[in-house]
Amino acid sequence: MDYRIELVFVPVRDTDRAKAFYEQQLGWHVDHDTTVRPGLRFVQITPPGSACSLAFGEGISEDAPGSMRNVQVVIDDADAARAALVEAGVDASEVADLAWGRFATFADPDGNRWTLQQLPDSSAAPDTTSVIA
Repeated sequence: MDYRIELVFVPVRDTDRAKAFYEQQLGWHVDHDTTVRPGLRFVQITPPGSACSLAFGEGISEDAPGSMRNVQVVIDDADAARAALVEAGVDASEVADLAWGRFATFADPDGNRWTLQQLPDSSAAPDTTSVIA
């Protein structure tokens, strides 16, 4: 049986401000923006290349705005991703080099924190299949 994460709820204070940030600053695709009735609005946005979308809106989450922490987004190049964020006016951390990848973080206008991860180059991994006698 497969288990696929397809939607992550992001708690925001201002739906229009969040939509502008994710769509216009980050360049993520708006899949849906539906007002069911006053007080119930659903916005779904998908990052380029992602099988998982994010959702926010009015009346869809009980979590405090800005309380989401460290959802990781895998990217190909941490330096290029950080540069694109900074160019778009997003305050992004410097790239941190760790043994398990290269990381940068940023937050949306409500303080929801995202982590970008460039996976380590697996072709440079040491050979662990040989046994020393």
